[in-house]
Amino acid sequence: MNLFGDGDEDKCKGDQYVKPGATDTTLQLAISLTLGLSAFLTFCIIRPRWKSLYAARKRRLDPSIGLPALPDTFFGWIPALYKVTEQQILASAGLDAFVFLNFFKMAMKLFTIMFVFAAVVLWPINRRYVTDPPPDHSDDEDPDKSYDPNLGYLWSYMIFTYFFTGLTIYIMNKETFRVIRVRQDYLGTQSTLTDRTFRMTGIPKELRNEDAIKDLVERLEIGRVESVSVCRVWKELDDLIEERQKVLAKLEESWSVYLNQKPMHPAGGPQNPTGSNGGGPSEANSGVREPTDEEAGESDQLLRNPSHNPWIDRPRPQTRFWYGFLRLQSRKTDAIDYYTEKLRQLDDKILAARKKKYKAADNAFVTMDSIAACQMAIQAVIGPRPGQLLTKPAPSPSDIVWRNTYAPRLGRRVRSWSVTAFVCLLTVLWTIPVAFLASVMSICTIEAVFPTFAQSLREHELLRSLVQTGLPTAVVSLLNIAVPYLYDYLSYHQGMLSQGDIALSVISKNFFFTFFNIFLIFTIFGAVAPTWEVLRHSLKDTTYLAYTLAGKIENLIVFYINFIMLQGLGLFPFRLLEFGSITLYPIYRLGAKTPRDFAEMIQPPMFYYGFYLPTALMIFILCLIYSALPNGFLILGLGVVYFTLGYYTHKYQLLYAMDQPQHATGGAWRMICYRIMLGLVVFQLTMSGYLALRSVYTVALLVTPLPIATLWYSYYFKRRFEPLTRFISLQSIKRGEDPGADAVLDDDEPPLEGGEGQRELFRRGSTVDEDRERGLRFVNPSLVVPLVQPWIYKEPPPPLPSSLETGDGLEYDGRGNNRGAEYEVQQPDVSAPEAPGNNRPARGASASSNSSSSVSLGDTHIWREG
Repeated sequence: MNLFGDGDEDKCKGDQYVKPGATDTTLQLAISLTLGLSAFLTFCIIRPRWKSLYAARKRRLDPSIGLPALPDTFFGWIPALYKVTEQQILASAGLDAFVFLNFFKMAMKLFTIMFVFAAVVLWPINRRYVTDPPPDHSDDEDPDKSYDPNLGYLWSYMIFTYFFTGLTIYIMNKETFRVIRVRQDYLGTQSTLTDRTFRMTGIPKELRNEDAIKDLVERLEIGRVESVSVCRVWKELDDLIEERQKVLAKLEESWSVYLNQKPMHPAGGPQNPTGSNGGGPSEANSGVREPTDEEAGESDQLLRNPSHNPWIDRPRPQTRFWYGFLRLQSRKTDAIDYYTEKLRQLDDKILAARKKKYKAADNAFVTMDSIAACQMAIQAVIGPRPGQLLTKPAPSPSDIVWRNTYAPRLGRRVRSWSVTAFVCLLTVLWTIPVAFLASVMSICTIEAVFPTFAQSLREHELLRSLVQTGLPTAVVSLLNIAVPYLYDYLSYHQGMLSQGDIALSVISKNFFFTFFNIFLIFTIFGAVAPTWEVLRHSLKDTTYLAYTLAGKIENLIVFYINFIMLQGLGLFPFRLLEFGSITLYPIYRLGAKTPRDFAEMIQPPMFYYGFYLPTALMIFILCLIYSALPNGFLILGLGVVYFTLGYYTHKYQLLYAMDQPQHATGGAWRMICYRIMLGLVVFQLTMSGYLALRSVYTVALLVTPLPIATLWYSYYFKRRFEPLTRFISLQSIKRGEDPGADAVLDDDEPPLEGGEGQRELFRRGSTVDEDRERGLRFVNPSLVVPLVQPWIYKEPPPPLPSSLETGDGLEYDGRGNNRGAEYEVQQPDVSAPEAPGNNRPARGASASSNSSSSVSLGDTHIWREG
């Protein structure tokens, strides 16, 4: 079919989309393979050389977990990664990683089966009977052609719509049973502080104290309360801690600038300890120290030997501060002295603020003596009044956003509604560039605006393919990469109480953007002009949307083939390469000044599910929609390739290279299932509209029960399955008196990869969550975190002196954890990082939580001039 025949002006009166063409697909395949193979081979070359980046997480894991080390050979790591079992995934990466990877495995299994049937059965039928364009039956006497022998092949579409729907629900249902079984066994066998703690909200004012809440819960006779932590309005203290982090960073930067200065008299001035005239590296950077009297302080040495002081002639950094009425006056002063004094004043204020009593909020964390008692409290209705004494599972202490625990409920609701409204507004605004991008796919639109350029496209096939298919695919892929960062920022400011809830919210928002803008706007509307026409007709006739979807989706198959091809073959190797970290490393390396900056640079990158899962879900839905259509086997085949590459790429990242900052206990699975059901409904509506457009109305009508059945199944899923993805069943909890108990859920289910007993699947002494939470408490870190001193030299500052303990009889490390916990804190060599790593600490993490040792404000005065 010639889309661009000369003199055919009627072709430009409607929306002309890219039809299946060998040139478009071949060109995109060449581009994707070139990008993917170059990135993959580069990864294989530098992986054994940059282990601080590509094995950052493995180097921090406890050896008892048993995660195998990957060989340093060029391709030898691939079979070793393949052999890593699900048991080892659970033991080393946790439940969230298992659920995420299980979605990719389920997609591989489902689309492999669908591809076989689409290629063996449907493709020969389509090749024999499908014509392009379809025959026009508008003049026929009988409007329904369902029993026309020439159109009998369309009944196979209806049959395969039922078959693929049933197959999807069957496999999803089976995997849901499996995920629930693993989740119940995993959470039932561990014993963490979080598993024994629930969050109580809507507490009346008369009950907002520890004793009253403890008495209330124990009178329920469900168990003994070990501790109660009432959230209070700690805004003053949190603000002081936040301000201290900023001052500390400025002080460390000032010291870095000062120590890297050259002496003012390098030729005739005093000689520095390194033996050079000031041109060599300073002690702070070289790590070389002058021999000194061990009993004399360093400041005494500088005072007694001023001729050997390498810093006395160096210009000290200056800073400008504002003062007076409305801070209209300013002057410069010594930056080190200024920030040191400011830090001392803040420390005094923080120590005083920690002794104050703050107003109680309506939230509290209640820790029970057993997991069973906690689960009974969570799954029960405690208060007789609506909105009061509500119980919910508690997030991990390290996941809590403490500022939101004392924020007024109305304020958090207003923030949530505001962010939701803003996201809806953004969705509408996104339609303009996306619809314009879709219209670019029509050469008729290009000819109306740039006739000369359109003529060039007609004459050069490769250029036309690049503009009409390659360029939109690349732009849509860039949108999928950039937009999640915006929605991540919005979710963080929405007022949620835990990082896990924020992560699930990011998944929801990013999927909504991907599905609505990348699929619906691109498919249905196509251009800005027809958008309002489609909406107007859809309001009058509810079937118009299905007709429009079915009429245009087949014409976009090349675009979606190219999109999946680029995402799988082209971009997954770049994710494996961690191209972003490598690209940004030189920038952050140039901006890093202090030892703390260098230490943060070589931390493992963070893996955020909200950045990766929405695109995978969108491609899953695309594979469903195109599965029974002509040439759908191409989409299904690429879907198998996409999910296979995605599984092993993310498997490597989650196990060996990247850390997971959130702890959502596998809550993403219910979101995955609901979006799969949404994809099934779109698939069924598309097939019904596709059949109706070919005048086989009886066949189209026979498809309509499927969306109703799918909606019923979603209600059934919510009632039967969803509670088990949120809570722990009482029967799954392992009591102390039955240490050898086996799994209690569905013994007929196949075991996980590894072939061991159920209870031994998840632990080698402890789960990854137990290791993560060891020593943590439900305490605002601002109350207990050590006041770290400036990190000036290559070595971290000294530990916290016993005289400056936090006041509760316990000493805490730089993470705010009890020193009694068996944490192994590795101090990186910040002078020469081995390879690019994470550029910044995790979102929302304070500098104190990323410090590598327990420290306190101390001896910065020794650096002042004598």
